[in-house]
Amino acid sequence: MNLVKWNPFRELEDVSNRLNSLFGRLPVKADIVQEMVTDWAPIVDISETDAAYVIKGEIPGVKKEDVKVTIEDGMLTMRGERKQEKEDKDEKYHRIERSYGSFMRSFRLPDDADESAIKAEFKDGLICVTLPKSEQAKNKPKAIEVAIS
Repeated sequence: MNLVKWNPFRELEDVSNRLNSLFGRLPVKADIVQEMVTDWAPIVDISETDAAYVIKGEIPGVKKEDVKVTIEDGMLTMRGERKQEKEDKDEKYHRIERSYGSFMRSFRLPDDADESAIKAEFKDGLICVTLPKSEQAKNKPKAIEVAIS
């Protein structure tokens, strides 16, 4: 029988890998330099006010001209690319964790969104897409009281 030295970090790594596979991410090996991952997606916050829907996405290291926002068939799509910095032959990388390559996020638009009045702003690695609600939606009552008999 072989004795195996217990490593608590290996158990954390196993839990992390299980969670990553659940959410569709690549497993992480603590003792191996991770290779560049080309498929990634920016994280977003989606909020709603009485007047509009707001989508904020974090895309640090991406230039404004490398981002495109489109609406087609009721889908809002943000796509772009984070380009990898040129490798310096004098540098020796021990770990590369930032993701590079193309990204794309798509969201189904609500029925009350006014697609013709969409606005997008890009500043400091944050893209903010504002999608106003249609005038009909703004005039609808929020709650309808129903009489109980």
